[in-house]
Amino acid sequence: MAHIADVFFVDGMRTPFGRAGEKGMYWNTRADDLVVKTIIGVMERNPGVSPERVDDVAIAATSQTGDQGLTLGRSAAILAGLPMTVPGFAIDRMCAGAMTSVTTMAGSIGIGMYDIALAGGVEHMGRHPIGANADPNPRFVAERMVDPGALNMGVTAERIHDRFPHLTKARTDTFGMLSQQKAQAAYDAGKIQPDLVSVATKDADGAWGLATEDEGRRPETTLAGLATLKTPFRPHGRVTAGTASPLTDGATMGLLAGGQAVKELSLTPKMKLVSFAFAGVQPEIMGIGPIPSTEKALKKAGLSISDIGLFELNEAFAVQVISFLDHFGIADDDPRVNQWGGAIAVGHPLAASGVRLMIQLAAQFAERPDVRYGLTAMCVGLGQGGSVIWENPFFDGKKKK
Repeated sequence: MAHIADVFFVDGMRTPFGRAGEKGMYWNTRADDLVVKTIIGVMERNPGVSPERVDDVAIAATSQTGDQGLTLGRSAAILAGLPMTVPGFAIDRMCAGAMTSVTTMAGSIGIGMYDIALAGGVEHMGRHPIGANADPNPRFVAERMVDPGALNMGVTAERIHDRFPHLTKARTDTFGMLSQQKAQAAYDAGKIQPDLVSVATKDADGAWGLATEDEGRRPETTLAGLATLKTPFRPHGRVTAGTASPLTDGATMGLLAGGQAVKELSLTPKMKLVSFAFAGVQPEIMGIGPIPSTEKALKKAGLSISDIGLFELNEAFAVQVISFLDHFGIADDDPRVNQWGGAIAVGHPLAASGVRLMIQLAAQFAERPDVRYGLTAMCVGLGQGGSVIWENPFFDGKKKK
């Protein structure tokens, strides 16, 4: 039996995220072409990894149909020009799809079966709206396994507010505004752009353009403006468009390698995998999923929450992130959390988002040799959470001045 090998996140890139729908920049762009761009981007940026060395390609999508179907890992690998000898497959764990692509490939590397793998995700929510082709089994509701509202993510977010009244609308509005401000500040400082791969786009009139940055940002957001927004999921509710991630199109890709391959190819990895975990919760309050998954991942790693120096938490809804922070005794505005903004500002193309979190954490690790451990975590539809703990290879043990 092979020993457990070290697993590294060598690099990651993503497309700029676009607004879903006819007015979005990717309305006339195929989902599989978004994946192809990210594969090409990552491979070009890592010329030391020859394409034939890639052992497998795992690509996640929530709605696996049309241009987002056909065993995406294999079809996108062929379209990206990888050798025909490189296999691939598709994954679905809704919002944690790309995260699961990474952890699945990490498992294969960890037991020594793979050396190098590509793992990512895509969601074209304009072409494939969430749940559009779903046919939930009637037993879910008839046998009261799942509350009908559990299939509407906004309703599940409202239910977190119900369950924890101290997680107020005022807190979520502030969190949503800060996400926008932090994302814009990160753009202004040039933090996000290095990991974006430009995508050629075509509008309704056939005019070509180039997508170079996330389309949905609203840095001008104010608390006064947020207070006037409608609550679409419930009359007099608390969840608004300003405290939720927008519908988004985009793709992400990570390059993973085992310790032996890193040595052999003289790679400089950006993060080392420490542990990961997934957990289930009641689907009707799916947003609290990252709490038990993080507790599991911490236990597996022999760490406590105080050991985590940077957090990248997916902002499906502000209340979902705040419920996590509240549980672990972390302030809503803790500087360790989502320091470059999050999904409320940049978007959440469901199955792609997990690797976006990793890309941002990796870039922050490079700037913060004083931080040893970081966490990427997210809630998942149908009542799940996913968490991955990473170690900073640049950690020097010195406290930040």
